Amino acid sequence: MTHNAIPAVLEPDDLLAMPGGDRYELIDGRLKEKEMGAESDKGALRIGGLLDQFCVRTKSGIAFGSQTGFRCFPKQPKLVRKPDAAVIVTGRLPDDKWPKGDIALVPDLVVEAVSTHDTYEEVAVKVTEFKSVGVKLIWVISPETRTVLVRRADGTCVELDETGTLSGENVLPGFACPVADLFI
Repeated sequence: MTHNAIPAVLEPDDLLAMPGGDRYELIDGRLKEKEMGAESDKGALRIGGLLDQFCVRTKSGIAFGSQTGFRCFPKQPKLVRKPDAAVIVTGRLPDDKWPKGDIALVPDLVVEAVSTHDTYEEVAVKVTEFKSVGVKLIWVISPETRTVLVRRADGTCVELDETGTLSGENVLPGFACPVADLFI
């Protein structure tokens, strides 16, 4: 498929085959460019790296970065979301091997770093979509306010400032990261 011949409504497999498709999410079959500023990208990279190191060291899960698509929305088959970081705990992927292409499983932990390009509504919709399929823990990092909003599957949430510490809670027991470390 050439970039000039992109149909108005795409299937998830079209996104995988499209040159540069890693820069897009798919919402109701329509492309949505995933734009990040340097500030939000750095925070996402930092927490993604820490999650990856923790998962490798403890064998507690597999961390994924911002180009990994998740097709885990059964009521929305033309929705592919790419969180800034995600973790699937050990034992959920067949043979604990990551698949080629998108992942059909619901991640256990999702990280979203708010960019200057994001509206509040866009972030809220993405969080709601992940909550609706049972993501256990969602961290929304705000470089602007230097805070992290922690949303749990049970509906509780807490906002941590730079004096707080992110915890893997019951999803990644033992994981901890001072919030201030995300903004240095």
